Amino acid sequence: MSKRIIRCADDIKALEGQEVGVSDWILVDQERINRFADATEDHQWIHVDPERAARELPTGTTIAHGYLLISLLPRLLDTFVEFQGIKRVINYGLNEVRFKNMVCSGKRVRLRSLLISARQRAGGLQVILDNRIEIEGEAKPACTAETIVLYFFES
Repeated sequence: MSKRIIRCADDIKALEGQEVGVSDWILVDQERINRFADATEDHQWIHVDPERAARELPTGTTIAHGYLLISLLPRLLDTFVEFQGIKRVINYGLNEVRFKNMVCSGKRVRLRSLLISARQRAGGLQVILDNRIEIEGEAKPACTAETIVLYFFES
């Protein structure tokens, strides 16, 4: 899939109510989970102890941190949208975040995004996206979240 090119606020506004794109699949393996655990100092056994998870979790394997999935949103978005002429981008917040399904170590996930709104605010363009992180081979998404981002264009 080719990337959607965004050059100005009007390019974003034209996408209101539409699916912006679907990302490539990325692997959420134990190494990625462990690196996130180290970065956040969240070493709960359900994430980092494969032997115990095999014995005690119904999945039989460790699971990804919910916040790991949230942290992947910008990287996944970058696989289907390219912004040109941007001075800066500021994460403004999240609405209605829900962790709906566990992502087992070794599974692949992707992002599907729908543009809810794009409005001028604070000298930039406030964009609200409805995001769904899907798990390969599963009907129920791992996570849903609305992201609020401010984009500041050069012109």
